[in-house]
Amino acid sequence: MSDPKTPFELMMQQAQEMAKSFNPALESFSPKGFEKLWPTMPKDMMEMFFGKGLSKDGLDAKTRLLLTLAGLTMQGAQSDTQVRMTVRHLIEAGATREEIAETIAQMGMFAGIPAMTRAMEMAQDVLADYEDDKS
Repeated sequence: MSDPKTPFELMMQQAQEMAKSFNPALESFSPKGFEKLWPTMPKDMMEMFFGKGLSKDGLDAKTRLLLTLAGLTMQGAQSDTQVRMTVRHLIEAGATREEIAETIAQMGMFAGIPAMTRAMEMAQDVLADYEDDKS
C-alpha cells in the first residue's frame, strides 16, 4: 500500500472535501465541532423528560443517563457523538467523574476492551473540555 493514511484518515479527508464542496466555509470540518450545535439540557429539564416525570418512584435522570452511557459503550465506535453528548448531560445531571468512568469500565466485560477504551477516551475528552470551560 503506497498511501500511509489509515481508512479513518481517508474517510475524514473525503468528508472534508464533500463539506467544502457544499460550503467553502466548512473547509476544516470537525465532527467534534458539529456536536456543539446541540446544547446540553439543564438538569431540571432532564429530570422532567427522563427522570421522575415518567414515574415518581422510578429512576432519576442521572441513573437513566448512566444506563444510556452503558448501552452506548456497548455499541462501540458507532455512537461517538451520542457518548460525548451523554457524558455532557451526565455532568449537568450531577454525575461524578468516578461514576462515569465506572459505568464505562463495567461495560468492558460485556462490550470488550476496545469498546470500553474508546468510550473512556471520549469521556475523558468531554471531561477535559468541561474542566477547561470552568477555568
